[in-house]
Amino acid sequence: MKTKFTLSLLSAAVLVGCMTTHNTPEQQQIAYNSINAEQLASHIKVLASDEFGGRAPSSEGEKLTLEYLSKQFQALGYQPGNGDSFLQEVPLVSLEADPNMVLSIGGKDYQYKKDMVMGSSRISEQQSIANSELVFVGYGVNAPEYNWNDYEGIDVTGKTVVMLVNDPGFATKDPALFTGDAMTYYGRWTYKFEEASRQGAAGAIIIHETAPASYPWSVVENSWSGEQFGFQKENNNMDRVTVEGWVTTDVASELFQRAGLDFETAKAQAAKGAYHVDMGDLTASVSVKNTIKKSISYNFIATLPGSEKPDEHVIYSAHWDHLGTDKNRTGDQIYNGAHDNATGTGGMIEVAEAFALLPTAPKRSVTFLAVTAEEQGLLGSKFYAADPVIAADKTVANINMDSLNILGKVKDISVVGIGKSELDDLLTQAAKEQNRTVSGDPKPSSGGYYRSDHFAFANMGVPAMYAGGGTIAFDEQTESYRKKMSLVVRGCYHQPCDRYRDEWDLSGAVQDLQLFYKVGLTITEQENWPKWYDNSEFQRK
Repeated sequence: MKTKFTLSLLSAAVLVGCMTTHNTPEQQQIAYNSINAEQLASHIKVLASDEFGGRAPSSEGEKLTLEYLSKQFQALGYQPGNGDSFLQEVPLVSLEADPNMVLSIGGKDYQYKKDMVMGSSRISEQQSIANSELVFVGYGVNAPEYNWNDYEGIDVTGKTVVMLVNDPGFATKDPALFTGDAMTYYGRWTYKFEEASRQGAAGAIIIHETAPASYPWSVVENSWSGEQFGFQKENNNMDRVTVEGWVTTDVASELFQRAGLDFETAKAQAAKGAYHVDMGDLTASVSVKNTIKKSISYNFIATLPGSEKPDEHVIYSAHWDHLGTDKNRTGDQIYNGAHDNATGTGGMIEVAEAFALLPTAPKRSVTFLAVTAEEQGLLGSKFYAADPVIAADKTVANINMDSLNILGKVKDISVVGIGKSELDDLLTQAAKEQNRTVSGDPKPSSGGYYRSDHFAFANMGVPAMYAGGGTIAFDEQTESYRKKMSLVVRGCYHQPCDRYRDEWDLSGAVQDLQLFYKVGLTITEQENWPKWYDNSEFQRK
C-alpha cells in the first residue's frame, strides 16, 4: 500500500517541540518505563481465565470484567467517565438461531455449519423465506464515488441476493479500482447485508472464500452461530433482510453449476465492472427460529481530568468482550479471547497507570473506553458514537488497542489504514525514539481499519489510530521465536485455543504500549489538535 505523509518528520518534530509540560523529562520517563510485561501478563491471565468464561456480553463474565476494570482504575485514581458512573448502558438483544435448520435450494438441502450458516437480524421468534429467487449481484456494492453499482437495472425485491466477500480492488489488485488490494468498507460483510436490506432483498448470502475474507470457514462457524447480539430497536430490525448468512465456496460452485453458470467465470466478470445475473430457476427456502433475550451490557469509561483543559479528551479504546462459552461444543467450550482482546484491555490498564504516575496531570483529559460487543459487529463503539459521553468536538483523538503483539520486539510498527491522519506523524516521531520505523498495513486486504472500535470514532470525525506489532524481528533469536510461536497460535482467531500462554513474549506489546502512551501524552500537551489528511475519507464534521 502506498504510504503518504502530508507532514514530514520535521513537521512532526515541530509539533512536539511546541509542547510544554509541567512534568520533567525524568518524570515522563518514569511513567513510560512503568509499562512492563509482568503487569501486562497478570492482567491478561485474569481477563482470559476460565473463570471469566470468555467475556460474553450480558454474562457473568461481563460482570467480572467490569468489576476488575473498576477496581484497577479506581486504584489508579481515575474518576468515573460517565457522570458518577464508570459504566454506559448499551441495550442489547441476543438472537440465537436454532441450529436444526436447513437451507433448501432447488430441492437440495444444505446443512447448518457444514455448508452454510444462516440467521436473521430481525427481532422475531421466527423468520423465513420460501422459494425466493436467487440472483448473483457480484460484490453487492453500490458505491457512487467509485462509479459502481451492482444493483443497477435490477429489482431484487423479495429475492435472495448472492454475493462475493471483499471488493473488486482485492480481486484485481488494480490500485485504480476502489483502493486496490486494501479493502474498503464496501468489502465488509456488515455493509453487504445493510445494502441488500436497502435494496429490498428478502435474503442475503455471502460466499465465503478464505483469502478475500481473511479468515477460514471455522471463523464463520464460530462467530455466526450461537448468540448474536444487536441493538434493541423500536422497529425490531424489520427493515433488515429476512434472513442473512454465508455459504462455503464448495456450495457456491455447486449452485452456479446447477444454474448453468461457472463460478470462476462469474467472479472474473464481477471484478470487471458492476455485474448481476439471475441464477436460473434456483430458489431458496429457509426457516430461522430465534431464541430472544433482551439485556443491558455496558461500556466502561474512566477519566483522568486534565490540569488545564479538562473538557478536551484524548480517548484510548479497547474492546473487553469475546465470544463467551459454547455449551453445545465438545471438548474445550470456552473462547477465552486472550489475544483478542485481553491483551488490548490489559494494555489499556498499563497505559492508564503510566498517566497516573505523572506528578501533574496532562493539560487535556485522558479517557479510557472499554467497549462491549465488538465481536458482534462493533456494537459497543457504534452505540457510543451514536450517544457519546464526550462530544466529538471535545474529543481530540482516539488510540485503539486490539490484539497486541505477542511475538516479541520488532524494528518497525505496523499502522492499519496508514496515511489517514497526522497521528501517523506523531507515531513516527515516537517510534524513532525507539529506533523503530513505521511500516504500512501488514494485510490491507483484510480491511482492518473498518474492523475495530476506532472506526466508530473515525465516523464521528475524530482522528483515530490503530497500530501495533510489526514484521521485522529485533534479532535472530526473536525471529526464531516468532516462527515457532506463529505455528502454535496459527488458526486460534475466534477459537478456544486463543488462551494465555506463559511462553508468550510480551516485550513487543510493551514497546507498542509505550508508543501509544507517548503519542497520547504529546496530544494532551501540544497546542494543535491532530487533523485528518486531505485525502482521507474521514474529516471533522
